[in-house]
Amino acid sequence: MKQFTSVKDIDSLEEMISLAQKMKENPFVNKHLGENKTLGLLFFNPSLRTRMSTQKAAMNLGMQIMVMNVNSDGWQIELENGTVMNQGTSEHIKEAAGVLSQYCDVIGIRAFANLKNQQEDYEEKILNKFIEFASVPVISLESATKHPLQSFADVLTIEENKTKKKPKIVLTWAPHPKALPQAVANSFVGWIKETEAELVIANPKGFDLNPEITKGIPVLHNQEEALENADFVYVKNWSSYEDYGKTLEDENWMLTQEKMDKTNHGKFMHCLPVRRNVVVSDEVIDSQASLVLEQANNRTFSAQAVLYKILQDGIENS
Repeated sequence: MKQFTSVKDIDSLEEMISLAQKMKENPFVNKHLGENKTLGLLFFNPSLRTRMSTQKAAMNLGMQIMVMNVNSDGWQIELENGTVMNQGTSEHIKEAAGVLSQYCDVIGIRAFANLKNQQEDYEEKILNKFIEFASVPVISLESATKHPLQSFADVLTIEENKTKKKPKIVLTWAPHPKALPQAVANSFVGWIKETEAELVIANPKGFDLNPEITKGIPVLHNQEEALENADFVYVKNWSSYEDYGKTLEDENWMLTQEKMDKTNHGKFMHCLPVRRNVVVSDEVIDSQASLVLEQANNRTFSAQAVLYKILQDGIENS
């Protein structure tokens, strides 16, 4: 594996889930693999679970870790070629990626959407420029349009908790006071498409996701209709793709216990952090049906499986 930016970068989801489960059973069995290897993590945006779980995953494999908050600790990076750098940027991506490739064996990049220019966000400039100019594997720690490590952990969590071969999974929009990217929702759709599950999306009119991503998936604008007989309910806010970056505060879309009662004893999922009693009621997130802490725990083992594959493939190809 030379990069990890989406589900398309893995050969077999089934094998990766199995690998992550083995890591979970014995996290330190491959600690020799990362000996004398360094993981560099660059954060252009805040993080709690991604940062800590990826560091823990790397340590479980015996790697050393270097972390940098780029916007506060580093130089402003120029991404365009041929630019006369006489304004705000101080370092070009060519040198930044090249230097980091000398210091690190694997680089992780976290860079959110700015939600101002849809074309620029969906071009994934920061992530793709690092991939272009780095000479070592690059991992997405969440990009403008996808969050593959989160989705891998989500699929692992569903696999561990499902009671039927083809569960019904509902991805439902929820209100939020801030405009949030579509990355988690986009990624979740892509990963669930690679499973046997039945996926249904529920969101208000005007908040459909990118139709290229949701192609073939039912999209309902009635949340309660979508929730009927659901086995898993994944709740997430996202800003509008159609009216790019637009947000909506509609408390009628908050997930409540009354709505969960329409499901098939459904399990509640969310990537965290979550705005309690805005996105979901306390009653739901604090219930026995809530899987949010399991999801967060599985972030370590999804990241560890990805790092294992990158390190192992590097050894085999050396």
